[in-house]
Amino acid sequence: MTTQRIPAVFFLLAIAIAVVPSLVTAQTTVSASIYGAFNGSTNGNGTQQSPANQAGGLVELRHTSNPILGFEGTYSFNRADQSYSRMVAVPVCPAPPCAPFIQTLHVPANAHEITANWVPSVHIANVRPFGVLGVGVLLNVPSNSSGSSTNTTPVYVYGAGLDWGLIPHIGLRLQYRGNLYKAPNLSQLYSSTDAFTHNAEPIIGIYFRL
Repeated sequence: MTTQRIPAVFFLLAIAIAVVPSLVTAQTTVSASIYGAFNGSTNGNGTQQSPANQAGGLVELRHTSNPILGFEGTYSFNRADQSYSRMVAVPVCPAPPCAPFIQTLHVPANAHEITANWVPSVHIANVRPFGVLGVGVLLNVPSNSSGSSTNTTPVYVYGAGLDWGLIPHIGLRLQYRGNLYKAPNLSQLYSSTDAFTHNAEPIIGIYFRL
């Protein structure tokens, strides 16, 4: 090795020593969070479908190998009551014209969501900004089985957030998640709108680094 190459080798070695520790940030965390589920209404098939806004809980198991390779599995639960409304004509009109009226059906239900997500992130000091992109299954289970049935549909998840380390192995997790899925068909009397709907979930929780 020539004398000109020796300084170059040491220079590259110094860069590697400085950069590699910042890239090798493998960690596994488990977190528990609470959130608010804010839902949008849909229209279709002669029906307007309006889910209720509810609070819920989220559990995450996440493993991060490097800034690109981060994955997690999640389970969340919240109330997901559905209201179905439609215009109904008066069956017998004694003195025309008779205006139609709105008939509404309320179906109390629970939502269970299981997802697998890709979580890219960057570790900077004691914070870790991250993104979320994944797919899963959403199960809407009516609380009252009379005239209703369970609905299972795919769900598409996206979001972003921030892990903030408070003390060793424990930190605060702040994030926003959006879910895209087809409006659930829970009622045997009213048809679903069969339209895609979206809910927004601001989330706050605590994570534990294993």
